[in-house]
Amino acid sequence: MSTDLISQDTIVALATSPGANGAIAVIRLSGTQAIAITNTIFKGKDLLVQPSHTIHFGTVRDGDDIIDEVLVSLFKGPNSYTKEHVVEISTHNSSYIIERLINVLIKKGARAARAGEFTLRAFLNGGLDLSQAEAVADLIASNSAASHQVAMQQMRGGFSNQLKKLREDLVHFASLIELELDFAEEDVEFANRGQLQSLVVNIHQVIGRLISSFEQGNVLKNGVPVVIAGKPNVGKSTLLNALLNEERAIVSDIAGTTRDTIEDEINIEGITFRFIDTAGIRETQDVIEAKGVQRTREKMKQARLIIYLFDPTQDNVDDVQLQIAEVAELRIPFVTLINKADLLSDEQRSTYAVLSPVYISAKEQLGIDELKLELLRQVNLANIQTDDVLVTNIRHVEALQKTLEALDRVLFGIDNPVTSDFLALDIRQALHHLGEITGVVTTDDLLENIFSKFCIGK
Repeated sequence: MSTDLISQDTIVALATSPGANGAIAVIRLSGTQAIAITNTIFKGKDLLVQPSHTIHFGTVRDGDDIIDEVLVSLFKGPNSYTKEHVVEISTHNSSYIIERLINVLIKKGARAARAGEFTLRAFLNGGLDLSQAEAVADLIASNSAASHQVAMQQMRGGFSNQLKKLREDLVHFASLIELELDFAEEDVEFANRGQLQSLVVNIHQVIGRLISSFEQGNVLKNGVPVVIAGKPNVGKSTLLNALLNEERAIVSDIAGTTRDTIEDEINIEGITFRFIDTAGIRETQDVIEAKGVQRTREKMKQARLIIYLFDPTQDNVDDVQLQIAEVAELRIPFVTLINKADLLSDEQRSTYAVLSPVYISAKEQLGIDELKLELLRQVNLANIQTDDVLVTNIRHVEALQKTLEALDRVLFGIDNPVTSDFLALDIRQALHHLGEITGVVTTDDLLENIFSKFCIGK
């Protein structure tokens, strides 16, 4: 590790959200001198002799000037988040007070913390492994019950524990293979090749399932991107407004009103859906509208789900089927949606039944609840157990894929067979890539890249 990453400085930052409207702000310090530095500006009990996990009332001062009345919470290392001495000062949420107090603490010997530096110290000091540390950022960013639960499960070590077990089993055989190399001249075999093959096949299957879980895990973490598409003036913007229950998009009888994408999100049964209202699809000579149509097609290709909306007063069943065929070519799940259902006769409904559509009236907000249930069914998330181990991080997926490639080489070597030194090399590669996920194997560049994306104060 570089000296920057393992710095022994005492660091300070605002731990609560800057600019928030709450009454209280929390300023956090961590480091060997955290308590001593705070004690120099705190008027109340002597913090140096107080036990860990206690809270003390007093004032903080800049010389003789009282900055504020505060509560000071003490967490003595290693029983703290960072495993160092940690102090949290709860002060009134005034930007003036916060700035002045942090400046005084810096003047007394602290240093302004970098983004993610508290969690980085928790990792470097053994409080969290790397995947757990990354889950902290996911937890902060979670905006639904599902994303919160997945982040909590990972932060508490669910994913890490599964990888740890896989790695321990593989390390056992790696050590036996390495032992064979020490006795290469005697041609002895310490690692049973049949048992090794069974183990590798089992690990291969587990990792394959973890990789497969990324699609669902990523959706739970980042939400489901849903494109609302269709011809101009079929009610796409009205539908978006109905789903959001607010006037988010401009609604007009003039075709081509929406010329760019409009995005917003809602929560359905704990799952975030990100709806994207798009320009109507049609041939047009209007340059700006044509660009909007092009963006619509691009968004459809990137979507996890497409809502394709039809107006039965504009299209007959044959026209609708032709449009559906074009959407189906994208190989992306889609929902066929018939708007203005309140105007349809029973005979018309019978005609459109061949499309298995969801009937709605966006203007009258009829069928919206049925549409939401269909969205959950389409993405198959309603029954996901979020306490299962789900991969939500692309870095983890890439490391798991590299692990699989190394395990494939191990299986090839057992079947062909190859010498122990080649088997040992491939097993070490698999262990290396598994270790990259939890931080057993790291580089300074990797850590700086991960933690630089954190917010200041965490």
